Amino acid sequence: MNDRRTPILVGVGAVILVVLAVFFLVLPKSADISKTKEDLATAQQQESSLRVQLQALQEAQQAAPQTKREIEKVETQVPPTADLPALIRLLREAADRAAVDLFQFSPSAPTLDPGGTFSTVATAVNVTGSYFALDEFLFQLESLPRAAKVTNVTIAPGAAASSSSTTTTTSTAGALSMQLTVEFYTSDLSAGPGSSPGPTTTTGA
Repeated sequence: MNDRRTPILVGVGAVILVVLAVFFLVLPKSADISKTKEDLATAQQQESSLRVQLQALQEAQQAAPQTKREIEKVETQVPPTADLPALIRLLREAADRAAVDLFQFSPSAPTLDPGGTFSTVATAVNVTGSYFALDEFLFQLESLPRAAKVTNVTIAPGAAASSSSTTTTTSTAGALSMQLTVEFYTSDLSAGPGSSPGPTTTTGA
C-alpha cells in the first residue's frame, strides 16, 4: 500500500515544487520583463524626440548665417534708436540722387505704437524740383535702407527756400514744391510721449 502512495506523493511534491518555482522565480521575472519593455518603449520615444530636436538644432545652425543677415537687415530698417543725424544724411543723399532741393526736415518726438512693439517718428519733409525729380525722390524714399512710410503728399507750384533761417522764399520757374509726411521707426520703446517708462533726461553728477 505504501509502495502505491509513494509515486503519488512524489508527483504531488513535484507539482508543488513547480508551482513554487513559478511563483517565486517565473512570475517576478515576467514582471521584470514587462517593466523592461516599458522602459525600452519610453527610451525609444525619448530617442525619437531627441533626434527631432537634434535635427531642428542642426537646421537652425545651418540657417544661422541667413538668420543673422535678416536680423541685421531688420535692425537697419528699424534701428534701436531714432538716430536723427543718420536719418538726415539718408534723406540728403536721396535728395542728391533725385536732384531735388531738400530744404526742410522736421521730425516730431517719437511716439510709442499702440501695440507697444516699436516707436514712430513722424517727419515733415519739404523738397522742390521738377516733376520727374520729385517722382524720383519718392522712389528713393521707398528704396532707403531704413523703413519709411509716406502718409501724406502735397504738391504745389514751386518755391525754393532761401539759405537763411527765415521763411523767405524765392520762386523758381518750372519748379514744384512737395510737402511730405513720412513715418520712420525705431525699436526703442522708451523714447517720446506715450512710451513706457517714457522720455528720460540725464543730469550731470
